[in-house]
Amino acid sequence: MPRRSLRRPRADRSVLLPPETVAAIRSDLATVADDVVDQIIREVPPYEDAFSGPMGETIRGAVQVALGGFLSLISDRRGPDALAPRASAVDGAYELGRGEVRSGRTTDALLSAYRIGARVSWQHLSAKAVQQGIDPATMASFAELVFAYIDELSAASVAGHRDESAAEGRIRQRMVERLARHLLTGAPEATVLASAERAEWSPPTTLTAVLVPEAQAGTLQGVLRRGTLLTTDLPDLDGHALLMVPDAHDRARVPLLRAVQGRDALVGPPRPWLDVRESYERALRARVLGLTGDTERHLPLLVLTADPRALEDLRAVVLSPLADLRPSTAAKLRETLRAWLLHQGRRDDVAAALFVHPQTIRYRMTQLRDLYGERLEDPDTVLALTLALGVEEESG
Repeated sequence: MPRRSLRRPRADRSVLLPPETVAAIRSDLATVADDVVDQIIREVPPYEDAFSGPMGETIRGAVQVALGGFLSLISDRRGPDALAPRASAVDGAYELGRGEVRSGRTTDALLSAYRIGARVSWQHLSAKAVQQGIDPATMASFAELVFAYIDELSAASVAGHRDESAAEGRIRQRMVERLARHLLTGAPEATVLASAERAEWSPPTTLTAVLVPEAQAGTLQGVLRRGTLLTTDLPDLDGHALLMVPDAHDRARVPLLRAVQGRDALVGPPRPWLDVRESYERALRARVLGLTGDTERHLPLLVLTADPRALEDLRAVVLSPLADLRPSTAAKLRETLRAWLLHQGRRDDVAAALFVHPQTIRYRMTQLRDLYGERLEDPDTVLALTLALGVEEESG
């Protein structure tokens, strides 16, 4: 059989194979499609089950359509519809990529399938072209066209996969934001459970609220437990993000605290997952107080400042005996009284804590007894003084 050459392209025409060669290759497309699918099943594990049933027939048909579109491009066709098969094949490849996301497969699996498809298809197409007498130089040009076409299809599939992943990510994030709002606004349990199901999120035993600057939230989420919820769509966040970390209680709290070190983060207490609002509110209060790290290390201050107006009233009442003293004298006596309460009246320990002589402590305590009288021995007064002066200790 004489050697055939591809016709040279003109301005209005693509490089073409002779019609009889195209017809011979087209007659073999069903066999090519079967071989492509069989090889993908054998070599790409994610497709083993998917392609063994009805999906396999669908892909066989898709392979035939794609290769048929390519053959239409290189056959002797002209006119405004010459590019229609190519556009149809590219659109189909794009939709294939989108479908792979919905099936839970990655672009790695998809590109592996395309590589195998390209290899197997070329084996068949080249063999048929040789039978038709296509010369080596023409075969090289033909190969270039085949692999360029398959590269275009794989790129379209990757684009479809990327776009669908982004769309699914946006939809899931909206579902997560809605779930976060339900959790933090006291929605009925049934509503929260339905929201969790729509977000494809499995409820844990506990949730721990973590506040972190918004710019660091994505990175931190990547190193925390799977299932960590992230939201920035809450009115109280003010430039921060809220992460709700599942099952970070007991020993699991240690790696969480380690992960937030150096991030200007606040970690609330673990709470049953439906009660995570308690953890969030504690973290918010700690932020207002300018605290960082583990909120549980600041419990005394959080308790003392839970009702600021009540604390102001308590301080005014219990420290009223010092009100008429000079400010410097009153400050020294408050400092001495606080140390005396903390060290349970041990004079030497009080003196060591304040870096003064024990006789100075004796003198100051005499002043305080003159001011308070027997009330310094009254348990209720001692408790009130401890609370009133404790906030100064925590703030200092």
